[in-house]
Amino acid sequence: MEKILAAASAVLGKRLSRPVDLGGSSRSHVLRCVTDDGGAVVVKAYRDAAGFAAEAAGLPLSGGFGPRLLAVDPSFPLIVMSDLGVAPSLADVLLGDSAEAAREGLLTWARTYGRIAVAAAGRQQEWERSRAAYSGEGAGWRLFRDIGDLGEVLPDAPSGLEDELTALEASSERYPVFSPGDICPDNNLLTADGLRVLDFEGAGYHAAFLEAAYVRMPFATCWCVFRLPPGLEAEIEDVYRKEVVSVHPELADDVLWEAGMRKAVATWTIFMTWVLLPQARKRDQPMHSTRTPVPSERQLLRYRWGHLLNELDRGRDELPAVREAVQAWLETTAEWDVAELPHYPAFTSTGPG
Repeated sequence: MEKILAAASAVLGKRLSRPVDLGGSSRSHVLRCVTDDGGAVVVKAYRDAAGFAAEAAGLPLSGGFGPRLLAVDPSFPLIVMSDLGVAPSLADVLLGDSAEAAREGLLTWARTYGRIAVAAAGRQQEWERSRAAYSGEGAGWRLFRDIGDLGEVLPDAPSGLEDELTALEASSERYPVFSPGDICPDNNLLTADGLRVLDFEGAGYHAAFLEAAYVRMPFATCWCVFRLPPGLEAEIEDVYRKEVVSVHPELADDVLWEAGMRKAVATWTIFMTWVLLPQARKRDQPMHSTRTPVPSERQLLRYRWGHLLNELDRGRDELPAVREAVQAWLETTAEWDVAELPHYPAFTSTGPG
């Protein structure tokens, strides 16, 4: 911690003291510190060079919805950001007891990410140059780059699955918008000044559909996942879509939008199956080690697979190999004794669960 303080003080040009550990993750160490003039800043030191490069390059594109980037030390590596203060997260509200607060939080969340996309429109090359300067390598967004042949989760892959995954990955780059990356509920603070976004370690440009799928699934890669009340999903999705249509007018076409959304849901579902299924086959465990309530890994996987099949039923024989793979996962895990995924606690008065 002393080394982090010393390096951050040097690059900021102000002495920092009284660090408070904000938790961070396995990839980073985050401290709230006091400056010698009585202010407060947040210092983030990285174990992961790619996360550092993405965040340092991404924060200036946040449209004012993220922390201000105050200083960067690529040699450590670390950044110094403005302090957003203490406020409830969207996860806190969704797991709370106010349906109205949860609804307003979700609508604000969708509107914010749409406006971030608008603010960063046309700046993709700028971001790629900045990220490359910090990392020494080109910027590339490849969701499936680490999955390989999916052998660990699907030993007998259906014929054509690899081709469908290649097509899904290609579709993930069409109609690009800027995203902070990890847009899960706990990375969104509901402050007095509006929603503010934390964590740009996965920042970059990808298809608007991948962002919007976080509403429809909901929250594709997150631990804070329960069901939304009927009708609310479409309302939130529409808020996001209305913003990004100004960047990509083609997205006003309902047929194009729905096809893109089905592919995005398939993309995230396949990816998270690869992440979760190997461990879930051995034993079930909660999606978060300390927060409650949360779904279990098995509960979430079976919900995701069923949800994806419902999405594919709306299409016209799209992704037959993906459909076959999902049906195989459902069949081979039929003995898992898990309850149906309930509604978010904040909405329990609006539906079962």
